[in-house]
Amino acid sequence: MNISPNYAGIDIGSNAIRLLIANVIEENNLVDVNKILLIRIPIRLGEDVFTKGEISEQKIESFSNAITGFKYIMKTYNVIDHKACATSAMREARNGKEVVDIIRQKSGIDINVIDGQAEASIIFSEGVAANISNSPNYMYVDVGGGSTEVTVFCDDELVDSRSFKLGTVRMLTQGTNNDECHQLKEWLKEITKAHKPTAIIGTGGNINKVQKLINKRSKEPLLYNEIKKLYEKIKAQSYEERIISLKLSESRADVIVPALEIFLTTMKYAGINEVYVPKVGLADGIVRQLHLEKLRVKN
Repeated sequence: MNISPNYAGIDIGSNAIRLLIANVIEENNLVDVNKILLIRIPIRLGEDVFTKGEISEQKIESFSNAITGFKYIMKTYNVIDHKACATSAMREARNGKEVVDIIRQKSGIDINVIDGQAEASIIFSEGVAANISNSPNYMYVDVGGGSTEVTVFCDDELVDSRSFKLGTVRMLTQGTNNDECHQLKEWLKEITKAHKPTAIIGTGGNINKVQKLINKRSKEPLLYNEIKKLYEKIKAQSYEERIISLKLSESRADVIVPALEIFLTTMKYAGINEVYVPKVGLADGIVRQLHLEKLRVKN
């Protein structure tokens, strides 16, 4: 068994900014990300971008402070390499490049603004499904604050991948984009007919929370009727009731509803009854990538 030094992945999403510090354990040809520290700060860059088209000075300051804090935390944990990736909100912000420059000047950390395809590739790389689903034909679904990434594998080979502008913060601020929703439904019907995926592997903070609320173990699938029942229960409650009765955080109590709507729509139009939840995300994928790049350099 080989244990790597510490790496860090920074995920700059539309809803929250996350720092993951982890090492990588290699055993029996399997690569496993061992999480040491995970910090999540709900700055919600998407609130500004999806309503005003750019990130406000107030959020830039919060964003800058968070990333600068991450810099010192990484130093404390002896991180040997890191990478910061920004997704939907930063892609669409008119002042995105300016914000990247400000963060670099204040913290010394470079931010890579990546597209939906690159995001999906990082999250779903290196056989995350290997110990989750027994099906060789499956669909990865990552629901974020600004977009939903769907990647289809057939016989464990990537056959198609799409990014849709359907995200939790976007839907709360702009409402549901019916045209984008229609495109998702039509694409799901086509891809299901062509490749017949039998399971969904779901990622993102909301589906992780759903697994906990339904009280399922890590390798036990969530079923469509279970998710729908929970959705109806949560939707019927007020924001305050969700925080009190379900113990949801303030930054989760609103976004969980559109997240469930996206997952239920995807399951319905793909004709899939099961969602497996490996509890991985963009930051995990970044750590895995950094480690593999180090190995390639060594060899």
